Amino acid sequence: MSDKLTVTSERVDDIPVLITHQVRMGVPNLLDLQFASHGNRRGLSLGWLAAMWLTHIVSESDHRLAHVRRWARQRLETLQCCSGQTMTELDFTDDRLADVLQALSDDVRWSAFESTLNGNLLRVYDLSTERVRVDATTASGYWTVSEEGLLQFGHSKDHRPDLPQVKVMLSSLDPLGMPLATQVVSGERADDPLYVPAIAQVRQGLGCRGLLYIGDSKMGALATRAFVQAGGDYYLCPLGLVQLPADTLRSYLAPVWTKEQALTPIYRQRENGDQEQIAVGFERTEELTATVNGQTVNWTERRLVVRSVSLAEKAVRGLHTRLTRAQAELAALTVHKRGKKVWREADELRQAAETILVRREVVGLLHLDVQEIIHERRLRAYGQRPATIRVEKELRLQVTVDEQAVHETEQTLGWRVYATNQQLEHLSLNQALLAYRDQYGIEHSFHRLKGKPLSLTPMYLRSDARVKGLIRLLTIGLRDLTLLEFVVRRRLAQAHTALAGLYTDSPKHTTTRPTAERLLKAFKGITLTIIHLGDQVHRHVTPLSDLQQRILVLLGLPTDTYTELATISAQPP
Repeated sequence: MSDKLTVTSERVDDIPVLITHQVRMGVPNLLDLQFASHGNRRGLSLGWLAAMWLTHIVSESDHRLAHVRRWARQRLETLQCCSGQTMTELDFTDDRLADVLQALSDDVRWSAFESTLNGNLLRVYDLSTERVRVDATTASGYWTVSEEGLLQFGHSKDHRPDLPQVKVMLSSLDPLGMPLATQVVSGERADDPLYVPAIAQVRQGLGCRGLLYIGDSKMGALATRAFVQAGGDYYLCPLGLVQLPADTLRSYLAPVWTKEQALTPIYRQRENGDQEQIAVGFERTEELTATVNGQTVNWTERRLVVRSVSLAEKAVRGLHTRLTRAQAELAALTVHKRGKKVWREADELRQAAETILVRREVVGLLHLDVQEIIHERRLRAYGQRPATIRVEKELRLQVTVDEQAVHETEQTLGWRVYATNQQLEHLSLNQALLAYRDQYGIEHSFHRLKGKPLSLTPMYLRSDARVKGLIRLLTIGLRDLTLLEFVVRRRLAQAHTALAGLYTDSPKHTTTRPTAERLLKAFKGITLTIIHLGDQVHRHVTPLSDLQQRILVLLGLPTDTYTELATISAQPP
C-alpha cells in the first residue's frame, strides 16, 4: 500500500450559505425549467451554472467571466458537495458563461421565469404584496455607441454624461426592496414612459390588483396615474412643476397663510420608541378625467400638501446663504482695485448686478438702486498747464433686502404635494409620507446592483444581448441578498433580540437590522482541508463559531450546511 501523503485546501467562506439559499429560492430548477439546454449540452445545466456563477459574483464581488474558471477550480470539492452536482472547471469557461447571458436575454422566457420565481418566493418566504416601488437607474461604461444599440448617451444618474449607458427600470416589493420586474432599455430613454410598461409587467407577473405603486415625480404624468386607476390599482407620487405649477401650489397654501387651513402634524417613530415630528400637512381633492386605451376614466385624487420640517429648515438656511453671498458680490462690484473694471454707465452696472441676482436665485428679494454721484475735482497748475476743474461721475449701488418678500418666500419653502387615489381609511396622511420616505430600500438595491457585491459597473461586455443577460442575472443575486437580510431581520424581530459580533472593531455592538453583506462576511476564513494518505481520504472543515452557527439558525438553514463537507472520513481514491 502506498503511503503517499497529499494535502489540499479550499476556501469555503460563504459558498454553502449562498448555494443552499439559492436552492431554497428555486433558482437553478426554475432556470432549467424555462431555459431548456440544448440536447447536446454536457456538464452542468444552464440553471446550475448560473447559480454557481451567481455564488462567485456575490462572494467575490466580481462579474467578469474570465475569473470564474480559476475560482471554480480552486473550490471544486466545495461546489460539488454543496450543490450535489458533478462538475469540472471546464463547465466554467467563458463561452459557457456567455451562453447563460445569451439565454437570459430572451424576453419571453425571462418574463416567464421571473413570474414563476416571484410566485415561488412570495409563497416560500410568506411575503406581503401591498406596495411596489418603481424607479430607474443607469449603468455607464466605456463602450462604442451604435445607432440601434442598447448603449447610448443620455441623462446620467451617475453624473457621467460623457459615457454611454444602459438604463435599468426596477420594480421592487416595498419596503423590502426585492425586485419583482426588470426592464433593460437603451440609455437615452426618458424615465416617464417606462412606468406604464413596468406596472403592466408587475401586474402580469403577480396576477393581482389593488397594489399601491410608489414612484418619484416622473411617475406623476397624468397618463401614468390614469393607467394605474383604470387597472384597479393605487399610486403615490409627488407632483412636479409640470403637473402642479407654482401658482397652483400658492393657491393651495393661501388658506394656510391666512390661518384658515389647519395643519396636521406628521410623526415618525424612532428606534427607541419616541415619536418625532417630521412634517405638517393637509389634504384637498381634485376631480380628474383622462383617456386610457380609448376609454374615459374619471376619479377623485387626494392631494397631500406636506411641509417637511428638515427640508424647510435646510431650504431657509440655503436662502439666507444665497442672500448673504449675493450681497457680498454686489458690494464688491463698485470696489475699486487695480486691474478691476470701473463701471462708467449705470445700465452696465445694473445689468451686472441683476446677473448676480439671477445666479444666486434671489430675484425679487433684493432691490437695487444705482446712483450717479457727480464730483468736481480741481487740478492745480503745473508748468505751462493752467489750473482746471474736472467733472467726474461715480456710480454707487445701493442694495436693500425686501424683508416682506423674504418672509413670503420662506413660507413657500419645504412644501411638496403628493398625489394618491387610495382611500383615506387605507392610507392616511401620516402613512402616505412614511411610505414614500421608504425609498431608501430601492436606492440601496441600486447601490448593491452597481457597486459591491454585485458590481455591475464597470461592465466589461460589448454585446447588447449579454449586457441585458448580465443585468437580469444580477437581479437574481439582488433577490438573494434581499431575502437573506429579510429572513434574519424578521426572526430577530420575532424573538425581540439583537445580533452581536458582526462588527470586528466593536464585538459587543448589537444590531436588529444586519445587512446581508455583514452576514456573509462573518463566514470568511472557513477552509476545507482534504488529506489523502494512501487510499484513505480525511476531510476537515474549520469549526463554526457561535456567531456563524447563530446566523445559520436565523437563516433557517440546516445545521450541517458546513459540517457535511467533513462527514466523509475515509473514501477510496
